[in-house]
Amino acid sequence: MMSAWGLQAEDLKSPNGRLLMHFEVDGMGCPVYTLSYKGKPVIKRSRLGLEAEGFSLREGFQLQKAETATFDETWKPVWGEVSSIRNHYNELAVTLHQPKDDRTIRIRFRLYDDGLGFRYEFPEQKNLVYFVIKDEYSEFAMAGDHKAFWIPGDYDTQEYDYTESHLSEIRKLMKAAVTFNTSQTPFSPTGVQTALMMKSADGLYINLHEAALVDYPCMSLELDDKTMTFRSWLTPDAQGKKGYMQTPCQSPWRTIMVSDDAREILASKLTLNLNEPCALKDVSWIKPVKYIGVWWEMITGKSTWAYTNDLLSVHIGVTDYTKVKPNGTHAANNDKVRRYIDFAAKHGFDQVLVEGWNIGWEDWFGHSKDYVFDFLTPYPDFDIKALNEYAHSKGVKLMMHHETSASVRNYERHMEEAYQLMNKYGYNAVKSGYVGNIIPRGEHHYGQWMINHYLYAVKKAAEHHIMVNAHEAVRPTGLCRTYPNLIGNEAARGGEYESFGGNKPFHTTILPFTRLMGGPMDYTPGIFETRIKNVNPENNSFVHSTLARQLALFVTMYSPLQMAADLPENYERFMDAFQFIKDVAVDWDDSKYLEAEPGRYITVARKAKGTNNWFVGCTASENGHMANISFDFLDPKRKYTATIYADGPTAHYEKNPQAYTIKKMTVTNKSRLTLRAASGGGFAISIIEQ
Repeated sequence: MMSAWGLQAEDLKSPNGRLLMHFEVDGMGCPVYTLSYKGKPVIKRSRLGLEAEGFSLREGFQLQKAETATFDETWKPVWGEVSSIRNHYNELAVTLHQPKDDRTIRIRFRLYDDGLGFRYEFPEQKNLVYFVIKDEYSEFAMAGDHKAFWIPGDYDTQEYDYTESHLSEIRKLMKAAVTFNTSQTPFSPTGVQTALMMKSADGLYINLHEAALVDYPCMSLELDDKTMTFRSWLTPDAQGKKGYMQTPCQSPWRTIMVSDDAREILASKLTLNLNEPCALKDVSWIKPVKYIGVWWEMITGKSTWAYTNDLLSVHIGVTDYTKVKPNGTHAANNDKVRRYIDFAAKHGFDQVLVEGWNIGWEDWFGHSKDYVFDFLTPYPDFDIKALNEYAHSKGVKLMMHHETSASVRNYERHMEEAYQLMNKYGYNAVKSGYVGNIIPRGEHHYGQWMINHYLYAVKKAAEHHIMVNAHEAVRPTGLCRTYPNLIGNEAARGGEYESFGGNKPFHTTILPFTRLMGGPMDYTPGIFETRIKNVNPENNSFVHSTLARQLALFVTMYSPLQMAADLPENYERFMDAFQFIKDVAVDWDDSKYLEAEPGRYITVARKAKGTNNWFVGCTASENGHMANISFDFLDPKRKYTATIYADGPTAHYEKNPQAYTIKKMTVTNKSRLTLRAASGGGFAISIIEQ
């Protein structure tokens, strides 16, 4: 096929015909693509290719072969927002040959009704066996100066507040957007991270991300703000190299979601569909978890992870903790953990996370220390055997905590023994952490070496029937489909930051459009005491949310791993509101996004797994929101009791956060309801079959 500006071209349509992708090899032999939605341009003429050390894979190509296919299946996730997922796409695989160097690559495009995925594939061949990537040049040329919800491009953290601006404003706003983190490496005044959410002036919602990130560096985006063109920006290793490749191999998928309805972006399963099917034969041991934890009191500064204040330096295996004076503020002690276990058992929680149980916290951070923890030895006031037996007697499990202090070689040194210890005492879930600068020194959190480590940890955990919730790791790219024991991640600015100065009120109206595009987040919602000084008088932070919205987050922030993060005594002050946290499910048969606008509001309804019960949540920005809810998603043959947990008439995230109302009513699928979310507020509804 011929075209005006290219030599060889192919078109690909989505199954419903709304999306059209055009591919060409231009006059320079460069692969180029465009994408449109209902006739509107989404991606203008954009080049593809890579630069390797010693040779280029960007130009001089001829289109050797173009193969098309259609695929349509329905698969069932182990856990999820829905009980079944349709994977339906049209595919174009173009084989490109460079006659000059006799090299061949393949670019595979999959076009869904909700977006496009493409990746590079490198077949094994005489002139392409081992190679080192210098850079990837995948372009995403925007059709306008879109509104964007972005965080700074960084090789080591995503824990930034979002900024809402036009693309042309990113450069001038970048300096203020780069706030302090314990490990951070911003790379450009116009670099941003994925998933990037945008909205065009003509009403298109566009999302850029990646899927199936395996054995390859994490991709950020570098903006040319003269042409409004993004290009892929890979995280380098300690030597500045981007990726070590051995054919046959492939890149992750680069994804472009698009719709004129924001709800369709939230409901998209494109990222999951571009990942491989479940690799685990037995998944019966993988169970969604609702948990509490000995954690928030340390985050607020009320208590400590460390056992003593006497030690300046700790040598694991040498320092004798029986000879030091306890500081009296160590939270992970036998009496306190038993109280948490009792609270969990009384109120139906599955697990209790305990941080600070193991020796070494007196000397764990800031010194680039290699042998920092052993993940095996408890402090003198933590009886690991007795506490696990006590928990099991109450029908509760303890959740393990492995903070690595970013000394990754030390974690791998101890990993097998650490997982064996978990098996010995009946732990089936671990929260891991990677706070600080990575060891091996010079590596970044999002480079190829660390990408491989995170997956190694998940695979090793699966061998021991352990579920993983990794914090400070790379943001997810749908790998939980392939390895469903990856039950959660942090990889964004979570609820803990409400104790570190607070998150912007619109934060939770953006995260489902960005961070959650790749998988669930351990956001740690449910903070009822929003004035942190009432927990720790020396901490003047406050939670930028009403209490009612803290309930809503259990629904709007999808995760099969949900923590009720506040102290038990704060829940005991508001037991009527706490009832929603007790009732809400963590696994779902269906999800309906009722209303959505990034940066403004999200209202979602979810049907609890194996029941006819539904739960609704709404989170709103500082502008508040008036929601108009139709219950037409309910079974028309049934009646339900709806318990509505709403912001009070005078509720406000800063001025009156704990003002809420609770009322009950009977609803059917013909019912309608208008509800107001306050500034920084929201509401939650439990809908129980009568």
